[in-house]
Amino acid sequence: MGDVNGFIASGITEVPVVIIETDEGVEGVALGSDHDLARIFPALEGQDPRGVSALYDRMLAHVFKAGHNGATFGGVATFDAALWDIKAKLVGEPLWRLLGATDRFVPGYASGLDIALSDERLADFYESMADRGFTSGKLKGGRDVETDLRRLDIVRGALARNTARPALMLDANESWNLKQAVRYVSAVEAEVDLTWIEEPLRRWDAHGHARLSRAVNAAVATGENLTGLEQFRSLFDLGGVDIVQSGAVWGITHFIRLAYAAHARDLPISPVGLTSNPAVTHAAASVPNHLTAEVQDLAAPFGVVVDEEFVDGGIVLGDAPGAGLRIDEAAIESAREQGDWMQAAGPHVRPVRAGLMLTADAPEADSTPAPLSI
Repeated sequence: MGDVNGFIASGITEVPVVIIETDEGVEGVALGSDHDLARIFPALEGQDPRGVSALYDRMLAHVFKAGHNGATFGGVATFDAALWDIKAKLVGEPLWRLLGATDRFVPGYASGLDIALSDERLADFYESMADRGFTSGKLKGGRDVETDLRRLDIVRGALARNTARPALMLDANESWNLKQAVRYVSAVEAEVDLTWIEEPLRRWDAHGHARLSRAVNAAVATGENLTGLEQFRSLFDLGGVDIVQSGAVWGITHFIRLAYAAHARDLPISPVGLTSNPAVTHAAASVPNHLTAEVQDLAAPFGVVVDEEFVDGGIVLGDAPGAGLRIDEAAIESAREQGDWMQAAGPHVRPVRAGLMLTADAPEADSTPAPLSI
């Protein structure tokens, strides 16, 4: 599991679970980030959880002096998702319906986080996604044109049984400068009809993204690592983004506000990484300019039950009240006692050569995370 910047050999990462309790016994459940929760929570304690938008702004104001950007934004987002879960549960509705959606189907694309996979395992992954009806896929690449062309052809071949023209995307994860990006994308486009090029440049390079968008045929997709609506201003003003992306880990209110900012500019929005915050899928169903959502895994994180299905190349949301998340704490505790389900695997291991299947032994570490109290 990884990208041009590195990979995690075990494919296992921790997904924090946050539960907000209320005095009426209704709990809000969210996945995402547990960063700075103790510092943020005083903005919520004792408040009416139904005022989600106002509480979101209250959290941002609470950390104003130190700043809400970066990892702190993830803590705000996870609380925000838990609050939306409470609000929907209080009215007995699934979140997608509370947010105003009428269609529970959310279009998606397959994304294997696949730079360290062999060609054979790459094919296996996209064949499994084709079994669920997916017609588009995103390859992690950016190190070697010939390797990426060969692997894009593998993705195309797997998905071609569902459509004559699969949509192919390439994700460079901010690894190029402008001239590298123009040359690389131009070389790929000589052989492949590329739907979009994702994060070609550093997230803050609005001028570079705008110049690249004018130089290539593929749409430029970026924004998943921008932590705050205000950070998109230059991209919007300079025409530096064609597909507006929002990291699912940044929560529901951010996604909705960003979606409407993009909609005002006739731009589509696409959430990234729904495994880390599946509640954002409900928000995607509710906005008018949602394009497609990144599906990295057909299974939920261990110990988490999500009321959704992957069929027909997308996600079908269920009818469970709230965001449809249930935590099986007994299963988690049982597995933790056995000590065989969590493997430390970080920081990322840098690949040293393009096109090779690399392996690395994860260092041994205490597999029991410290409890969180707020």
